[in-house]
Amino acid sequence: MFKAENPGANFIQLAWNSFYLAAIASLIVVSLALVLSYAIRLNPTRSVTASVGIAGLGYALPGTIIAIGTIVPLAWLDHRLIDFVRHYTGDSVGLIFSGTLVALLFAYTVRFMAVSLGAVQNGLGKIKPSMDMAGRSLGMSSFKVLSRIHIPLLKGSVLTAMLIVFVDVLKELPATLVLRPFNFNTLAVRAFELASDERLIDAAPASLMIVLVGLVPVILLSRSIASHIGSSK
Repeated sequence: MFKAENPGANFIQLAWNSFYLAAIASLIVVSLALVLSYAIRLNPTRSVTASVGIAGLGYALPGTIIAIGTIVPLAWLDHRLIDFVRHYTGDSVGLIFSGTLVALLFAYTVRFMAVSLGAVQNGLGKIKPSMDMAGRSLGMSSFKVLSRIHIPLLKGSVLTAMLIVFVDVLKELPATLVLRPFNFNTLAVRAFELASDERLIDAAPASLMIVLVGLVPVILLSRSIASHIGSSK
């Protein structure tokens, strides 16, 4: 006997999917933004600056375009890998890149790198070069200067970048709709599906849940940023 779907039955799973996907994406994007921004600080040549500038162009592109640009090369890579493994072992490894969250996280990285770079570079610009020179004069490597001097001073900028990326990923729809693995949904996708069927009342809880899930890191990070700013005065 057909059982009517309960729109609220999977809300906890949808909220968890959205939350951990946004958390992982924000960690990846901000980490790469730190590396790229520090690369410019260490070697501000035209080629490095241009490369970082190209890395930040994704925010100007629609999510659908980025999704298509992601799925094509990753699907090609998956099929080459499947052929290679099948040739030597006779087994099939499946779609490791294009059929998992790897493709989605890659698209998020391309899409939201610009906003993260802006926050991190703004924070790095406030740190005087004399801090780098002092660290290097004490025998620190470039990595130790970044980890022991810059990152503690950049705490507010890093948390701000993570917050922006988290909220953007949480509500991102086009790339998620195209690249999500089978049987994997987020709150944004679910709200879109229900709204497309003109089930606006059923779509309202999913939409409100996006706001509620997004409020948790906003409150925590805002308090952390405020305490960091207060302690630095």
